[in-house]
Order: sequence, then C-alpha cells, then structure tokens
Amino acid sequence: MDTRSVILAQSNTLLDTAGTLVTVVAAVPGWITGNLWWLIPLAAIAAFAVEWQVRRLADKASQSRMAVELVPDDTFDPSLEQIFRYAVQLVRASGSGPWTVPRRAKAVRVRMRADGRTPLSYRIEGAAGAAQLLRTTPYAPAVTCRKAPPAKKTKAQHTVRAEFVLRGLTVAPLRDVPLEPDPLQPLADAVADLRTDLGDVAEICLDIQRAPAWHLKARRWQAMEDARTTEHREARRASSWVRRDAERAEDSVWGVLRELVGGRETRGGPRWVMPPAPRRVDADKALGKLTGTHLVRVQLLVRCSSDMEGRAKARLRQLEAALDVFGGEARWQMRGFRLGPWHYSSDRSPARKSFDRRWATGQVRAPRSNWVALGELAGMLKPPTRHCRLPLLATAVPTWVPGNRDLVLQGWHRSGDGQRRMVATREDETLFEVAVGKSGWGKTERALCQAVGLARAGRGLLFVDPHGDSWHRAAPYLAVEEVAGRIARIDLAATSPQARSGCWNPLGMDQGQEAHQVIAQSVDAFAAALGWNAVSAPRALTIFTKAVEALVTVNTQACRAQQTGAQATVFQVRALLSDAAFRESVVAVLEEEAAQWWRTSFAALPADALPVVLNPLDRLAADPVTRAFLGNPVGAYNIRAAMDAGMVVWICPAGDGPTDRLLVSLLMRDLLRAGLSRRDIPARHRVPFRTYLDELITLDGAASESLAQMQEQLRKFGIRLHGMTQLLQRLSEPVRASLLQNASTLTTTAGSMAAIRHITGEWNERVDAGAVARLPRYHHYATLPAKGERVGPLLLEGPRLEDVFGDGAKPAAVGALARAADDLAQARPRDALAEAALTHTTTVQHFLTHTSRPALTRPTSRKEYS
Repeated sequence: MDTRSVILAQSNTLLDTAGTLVTVVAAVPGWITGNLWWLIPLAAIAAFAVEWQVRRLADKASQSRMAVELVPDDTFDPSLEQIFRYAVQLVRASGSGPWTVPRRAKAVRVRMRADGRTPLSYRIEGAAGAAQLLRTTPYAPAVTCRKAPPAKKTKAQHTVRAEFVLRGLTVAPLRDVPLEPDPLQPLADAVADLRTDLGDVAEICLDIQRAPAWHLKARRWQAMEDARTTEHREARRASSWVRRDAERAEDSVWGVLRELVGGRETRGGPRWVMPPAPRRVDADKALGKLTGTHLVRVQLLVRCSSDMEGRAKARLRQLEAALDVFGGEARWQMRGFRLGPWHYSSDRSPARKSFDRRWATGQVRAPRSNWVALGELAGMLKPPTRHCRLPLLATAVPTWVPGNRDLVLQGWHRSGDGQRRMVATREDETLFEVAVGKSGWGKTERALCQAVGLARAGRGLLFVDPHGDSWHRAAPYLAVEEVAGRIARIDLAATSPQARSGCWNPLGMDQGQEAHQVIAQSVDAFAAALGWNAVSAPRALTIFTKAVEALVTVNTQACRAQQTGAQATVFQVRALLSDAAFRESVVAVLEEEAAQWWRTSFAALPADALPVVLNPLDRLAADPVTRAFLGNPVGAYNIRAAMDAGMVVWICPAGDGPTDRLLVSLLMRDLLRAGLSRRDIPARHRVPFRTYLDELITLDGAASESLAQMQEQLRKFGIRLHGMTQLLQRLSEPVRASLLQNASTLTTTAGSMAAIRHITGEWNERVDAGAVARLPRYHHYATLPAKGERVGPLLLEGPRLEDVFGDGAKPAAVGALARAADDLAQARPRDALAEAALTHTTTVQHFLTHTSRPALTRPTSRKEYS
C-alpha cells in the first residue's frame, strides 16, 4: 500500500471517529431526557451528600471558635490608620483554619450587644487558630482586650430577627462616615432605654469574610460587561433619537420650504445622519469600589428580644433607622419583600431556621450584593470611642432611694427616652467630691440634699459652712425623729448676745486625748494660720510650743485631780507669757528640763519677742464669740466621738477675717487629728463619716496644709470629704492638687471659661467648655464612680431640697430642732461664757496654788502623762 492510500485510510478513520462523537453528543440530550426519572434523584442525593458533608465540617469548625472583648477607656480616639490596620488583621484572621474547613465557616464576627446591664459591649469572635490575631489590637493601651465568656443565650418571650443587605448599585459605596461624632452613636441611642426588668436585649452581628480572588475577578468582569452593555444601550437609544429628530426636521414646514427655495440641490433624498458612537467605558468609574484591593463579603444580622410584646419590634425599627447613617449611593436595607399586608423577612419560616443557624454558629451565607471595602466599615470595626455618648444604665449608676444609707444622691439624669431619675453613687465608692461653679448655681444646694439624705438614713456627717445660711436652709428637712436626737450645732455666726454657743478647749485633756497629739495639733494650727515656720518665725514658734506644752501639763494634772474645770485654755498662754506670778505657778509643776527652759531661755528673750505670739491671742480674746467658744475649760465638742457615734454636726464659723481663719485652722487641725486617731479601731469597724466643706476658698486660706493632709490620709480611716468652691484656681496648690488627684466625683456648674477649663481639662476635653459655661442654673456636668470605673461626664440637673424632700419638710419644728441641737452641744448663753473666760486665769492659778501638793507631783517621765 502506497503512502497516499495510508493517508486516505487514516483520514477516513478520523472522519468516522468524529462522526461517531458527534452522534454520541447529539444523543446525550435525548438520553438524559429519557433517564430523568433516575438522574434527578441521583443528582439530588449527591447534592444532599455534599451539603451534608460541608455542613458537618463547618459545624465542627464552628465549635472551636473563641471570643475576645474590647473595652475602651475614656480616652479612646483611634485614627483611620489604626482602624484600617485592625480591619486587615481581622480579614487575615477570617481566613485561618485548615483547607478542609468550608468557606462558610471561615469568618470573623463583630458582635455588639446591649442588655440594660452594659450600654454597648463589643466582642470579636473567630477561629481558635487565629487567637493571637484576635488578641492583638493596635488600639492598646486605650483599649483592653480580654477573653470573653460564651455569648449569653436570650430567654425572652418575644424575639425578632432581621438580615440586612446592600441595596443600590453593586459597585456603589456606603457613605464615608466621619469618626467624630462616633458612627456608633445612632446605635447607642437606639438601645439607650433598654430595661433589664423587661428582658430587653439587642444584638448586632457583623460577619466578615475574605473575598476569593477568582470571585473578585468574576465580579469585576461582570461589572465591566454591565457597564459596556449599558453604554451600548445608551448609544443605540441616542442614535434612535437623532434619526427621529432628523426625520421630524425634514417633514416639518421649514424643511419643505427649504426644498422649495433650494431647488434641485436639496431634493437628493434624506440627509445622512451620523449616529453617536458608544463612549469608551471608564474602568475606575465602572468598577467603583471593586477597584480596591481590600474587599470583603459581609453578613449583617440583627436580633432584638423582650418579654413585652411589641418592644422587640420597636427596637428593631430603631436599629434599622440607626443603620441609615451609613447610607449613601448604597444603603443597608432589611432583607425580604412585602406583598400587601404580608411581609416576608428573616423572621418568617423557613428563613428563620437559616438565620438562627448562622446566628448560633457564626457561619456566613452572605447575599450576593454584600461586598464592601474595609473603609466603608470603619465606623463598625472599633469599640465606641470618646466621642460616643453611651447611655447611663441603672445597673451602672443606681437610682437613689430615700432612706438607703448606702447611696449618695447626685442629681437628676434624663435618659434618651426622656425619662428622668435621681442617680446616685455607692457610699463606699464616693470618697472625695469636688464641686466647682459660680455662686448660686447649685453647689451648696446639692451638698445639702446629700447631707439631709444621709442624715435621715442614719449616717454621720459634719457640715462646715462659713456663712451659716446652710443651717436655715436644711433645718426644715432635718427636723425629723431620725435626726433630732443626734444633731449638734456650733453656731459662731449668730450676732445676738442671747445666742447660745458651745465650748471647745483645744488644750483639754478630759476626753482621753494624748498629750503629744494635743500639743502638735494646737501648735500646727496656729502656725498654719499665722504663717509661722522655722525660717520666718522661729522664736514665735518655739515660745508658743513651750507655752502649750506647759499648759497641757497643767491640764493633765487637773484631770488627775478630777478638777477638769481648772484646765487652762489657749487664752492662758497670754498670762503664762506676761504674768510672772502665774508663770511661776505653772513652772512649779513642770518637769525639770521644761522648767529650766522657762527659768533660763525664756528669761533671756528680748521684750519684742513676745508680741508676735500675744497679738493673735489678744485678737481672739477681744472677740466675744471666739472667747466664749475657746475660753472655757470643758466643752462638749468632740469630733472624734461624733464620728464614732454617727452624729450630725453643723459648724458655722463667723467669717473669713484673721480671727476667724485662726479658729477655722484649729477646727480643721482637730478634724485631721480625730480622723487619724481612728487607727485604734479595726478597719471593718470604722463607721464612715462625711465632711462637707462649703466655701473652700475661705477654709483653704486658714488651713491649707490640714485640708491637703485630710484628702491624702483620711480615706483609710473612713472619712469622706466633700469640697465646694467657686474657683479652683484660687485654692492653694497643695489643696488643689490633692482634690483633683483623689476626687471620686468631680462636678462643675456654669462659670467663666477660665474656671471651667480646669475641670474640662481633667476630662480630656470630652465636654466643651463653652457648653458648660452656658448651663442653666442647677445644672452641672459630673463624673461619677461606678464599680471601680469612672462614668461620665454626665449632664445632671442639680437636686433641690423641695423636689427631693418636699413632703418631709417641717418648718414648724425648726425651733425645737435648734434647741435640741444646742442642748446636745451643751450650748450656754454666749455672754455668760465670754464673762467666765475673762476670769478663768484666776481659776487656773487658784488650782495651781491651793491644791494639795501630792496632786501636783511632777511626772517623772514623758510616758507617765502621754
């Protein structure tokens, strides 16, 4: 066989084979049609088997998921770059897992939950294999990342569900929402009025899944084809309109006239019309957000629950409206459709079953249109920032209840739904309070409401008001049985000669005081008020110290002899320094070392050394009010006993002159001494005692060092301090620094911008100083302690006594209350006390010279009388 025959044979064979293949292929549709009865069930079984295996693998992977909770602090303010880095990190985490894990189980979930106990918790859930990526956040240290417990199961009676899909052009982006104010603010507002007693819960789950590269290429190709198809369709439509316009022009009157006038040249038939050519498709415009490199598929699920019918649906509508803030060319819309009155959504069967499964497992079956760029999700890929006003929950800051001794009222707070409640802080967390603001704007009124509420609940307190108006304001609300038996008043501001006054001997030893403490507190009080120190007034400090030591020794001897009425007071310092006979009587009972100083060193002092000490004492003695209060040997005033007994003590100094400042300095130093002396009581048995200091500027001028030490040391001994001042910057630096450092509660009313900025600066400018300056009367911003954290700044309406205790006012009983308070303070007519103080030096000298010698035996050591 020649070569030509072989080639022909091979050609025929190939033709036969091709014909056979064509015949077989042509017969396949017929074969399939004839065997559909068993092919369809077989395909269904195969599809079911594949789906079953995929679901089994997905469920197995979903069981090993873990979660972390991101808890931001008050300063959290991320940049777009930080958010983008975290978003890329989450996308990377979403792809973690072995190749056997189905794609639907490879996702990261952002869960935001509000249940009335937390305003808006923020959790990240993902595969356990991506734990390191989930725990690492670029938001540190402003955000704490901690392991989260399993998601709570909702047990409410009524639950509604919704899945949201992107509507609009496939390539259109969501709105570019700025970070200030926080994009989560509408969501926080939508859940602001959740009630735990009604079982209200609202949750939003955003599932993020990495987009497959091949899928992205297909979407881009489809977008370009759609753009070209649209452009060709528009070109054909434009060409059609051009031809129609040309035909209308030729058939019009003007067209006929032109033919008649133009003659033969215009009768050559219809003119040629050039149709517009399709424009070239702009790839960037056609692809839109698909041109980016950081595209993800998302699944947005929302579920609301409540025990009361209708509340869950209403909450879902609020959240739907809140998501509108992200709407731009594309928008989030609830999945489903409406047919007349009937609405089909994810809350209806059979879609509900799929929703619940995805909700429980974290698996993603995102709608085809849910493609977004990471930048579009920036507002949801972070916890609430400092620009988000989270709702104040009753579980975080409790509601004040009259008679509850464990709560301190703070003011009226209006929630997002318009409801108003009196918020409070827990007594054991409210250690130090600072209130700043202009005069008459509610600082003192709020403190009075607190004091009255605590007093009526059985708590002990001290209220120091340099002007005395607070007593008249609070007395009608203190005139109740719970308070009347344990309230004492020291009124040094009354001007009537018949006024009653209590007594206090700072040098007294009749109440079990320690001698060295009495000496130290008296000397320190005078030195602080008069500006004495070892540099500016060394001789005055030494002379006064030696004089106080000598008189305390005399008082110790008087108490041993059971003649407490013979104790010396601060006014006997004058006689000790200027009366030689009295001085000899005192020196006779001193230890040899102390007596030697008086016989040698004191005798060598020049005459001009004594007036520095005598002049302030002369001013005290010249005022009948201070002479009556300090000039008697035995007084009922004992602030340490009042602390331990839970008494209510009201002190009204006369003013802010030099004499009054000296008296205030003595009182504040004694308060510090009494607080520190509680170290002899076990910590668990120290009864809390609150001290309210009004007009702090006035008190600071007299007792700056004492006030600073009280704030720094008395917390350990159960003393709580509340300070009120108009201008923080007018306080001394130590007092101001201690106040701001230790303040549990910080409040400010309206005032000057310079004054307000001292407070808003402490809040990291979370509240605009201009907004604070425009506050109406009795309104203020405050930061409050709540379970070891700081809440706020919150806008509160300051309480007024009429609003809080209006039904409990007893103006008719004010007189009886004043008499009872004076009786408990053992107050006597002021003139009688002042007259007795003038002759008390004679009483002391008589004791020293006429009492039997054994009673005045010198102590052999300091230990014996200390």
